[in-house]
Amino acid sequence: MFQQAKGVFSKQAHVSIPEGLYEEEFGREGFYGPASHLYHRNPPTSWTRIEGPLRPHAFDAGKLNGTQSVQDVLPDRTTMLYNEDVAVQIAKPTGTPDWYFRNADGDEAVFIHEGHGLLETDFGPLSYTVGDYLIIPRGTTYRFCPETAQNLYLIFESRTRIRQPERGLLGHHALYDQTVIETPEPQVIDGQGKEWEVKIKRLNQLTSVFYPFHPLDVMGWKGDLTVWKLNVKNICPVMSHRVHLPPSVHSTFMAEGFIICTFLPRPLESDPEAMRVPFYHRNIEYDEVIFYHSGDFFSRDGIQPGMITLHPQGIHHGPHPKALKASQQKTVTEEVAVMIDAEKPLNITEAALSVEWKDYWASWQEKRPQESVGA
Repeated sequence: MFQQAKGVFSKQAHVSIPEGLYEEEFGREGFYGPASHLYHRNPPTSWTRIEGPLRPHAFDAGKLNGTQSVQDVLPDRTTMLYNEDVAVQIAKPTGTPDWYFRNADGDEAVFIHEGHGLLETDFGPLSYTVGDYLIIPRGTTYRFCPETAQNLYLIFESRTRIRQPERGLLGHHALYDQTVIETPEPQVIDGQGKEWEVKIKRLNQLTSVFYPFHPLDVMGWKGDLTVWKLNVKNICPVMSHRVHLPPSVHSTFMAEGFIICTFLPRPLESDPEAMRVPFYHRNIEYDEVIFYHSGDFFSRDGIQPGMITLHPQGIHHGPHPKALKASQQKTVTEEVAVMIDAEKPLNITEAALSVEWKDYWASWQEKRPQESVGA
C-alpha cells in the first residue's frame, strides 16, 4: 500500500497537530510496520465506561505481602503476568537462602528496583544495586545474597535467549558502549564439610540435587555466554529535538515474543509545535506492560514507584489529560521506567489482582474515582 492522505492531517507525525484534534498512531508490528495517523476530534481514551476483560490495569507490586500465584514454585517470587514466552515476576527476598537455584526453563532478566547485595553464580560473584539489570542465562546456578532489609526485584523469565538489540543506523556505540557491561570474576567458595542443595526448575517443577562440596567450584571460564550486568545510568537514550520518538528506540533487550525497553531522564522535544508526551495508540499486536521505577511519571496521573500497568492489545492508551496539558511547560522528563511489549496476550494472576487499582481505567477522565488498590 502506498502513502495517502485524506481530510485534515499533519504533514509530519507528532508535530504541528491541527488545533483541537488528537493524533493517534495506528500501526502494525509494534512501531516497526505499516502505520497511519488518525486525527480525532476527541481523545480516544475519553470513555465513560468499559465492559468486558479488555480494560487497562494497574497493580501495586509494593503491596505484595508474601502473596503468591499458583504458577509460583519459589517462596520469594510472585508471578504477576505470563504467557508462553515470558513471565513477569516480583521478588521480595528478606535474606540469603541456604540453597542455590538453577532455572532450566529459561533466561532471566532481573531489574533491581530496591536493595543491593551480591549475586553468586557459576561464573563468579557480581555485586548489584538499584538500577541494575542482571542477565542470567538459562541453566546458570546462582543465588541472591541481599545486604538490605527491603528488597524488590522485577524479573522477566524468558523461554528463549535474552539478547541485545541491533543498533542499525545508530551504530554499535548507541544506547551504551559494550565496555560498561560487567561480568563476574571466578571466586571459588570453600564449602567442604557440609551438604549443599541446588534447586533446579524444569517445566515449573523443582528438583533438589545435593552435593558434598560447594556447587560454585569454577576456577575459570571463557566464551560469550555468561551472567552480565548493566546499570540504567550507563544507558544513553536516543533523542530528537523535533519529534517524539516511538518506544522502540529505547529497546534494551530482546527475546522471541517480547522486547524490553528502558525509559530514562532526557530533554523533551524543543520544537514548540512538537508533541512531548507518548502519542495515542492501540497496540494492535502487543500487550504493553510498564514498571514504574522512579521519578515523575508525567504521562501518567496517580502512578507511584513500584506500580505496574498493563494495556492489552486493541484498546487505546496514551497520555492522561493532566499530562497532556502540562507537557508544553516541561523541558525534561525525569522518569525511569521499564517496559515490556509481549506479542502473545498476557494472563493476569490472582496475586496481581489482589493489589490492583481497580479504577485505573477511569484515570483518563477529568474527574476520576478515588484510588482503591486491592479493593
